[in-house]
Amino acid sequence: MRHSFLGEYQYNIDSKGRLIIPADFREAFQDEFVITKGYDPCIFVFTSKAWQKFESDLNQLSMYDREARNLLRFFFGGAARCSLDRQGRIKIPTHLLIYAKITKEAKITGISDRLEIWNPTALDEINNFDAAKLASQLTAEMH
Repeated sequence: MRHSFLGEYQYNIDSKGRLIIPADFREAFQDEFVITKGYDPCIFVFTSKAWQKFESDLNQLSMYDREARNLLRFFFGGAARCSLDRQGRIKIPTHLLIYAKITKEAKITGISDRLEIWNPTALDEINNFDAAKLASQLTAEMH
């Protein structure tokens, strides 16, 4: 079953690095899933199926290319397998919290096939752009 994640939620991180996963998303994460560094300073959260696709795409990169190896290290070296606890929380490894500059609060955003976990201030800054202008530019590039 393919999940399409939508919406934005804000929660506090507890002193043990645990974060509540929104109830709307928990069914998709009942089995083991994978978290890793995101392209931006955020944390990607993949269902097992979405991770398999992402991993397969990454494995298409050439091992002979230094930049490809760096990208593989970035994603696989930063990755951790997770599961939800009884309260619907995940334990986020310290290195990922540091990477995303998350301390007390986090925003969880549904991005189609994955979740992203952000420092709220960083996400607000990234979301401060002219969406109509960007859509126009991207559409023009496609044609």
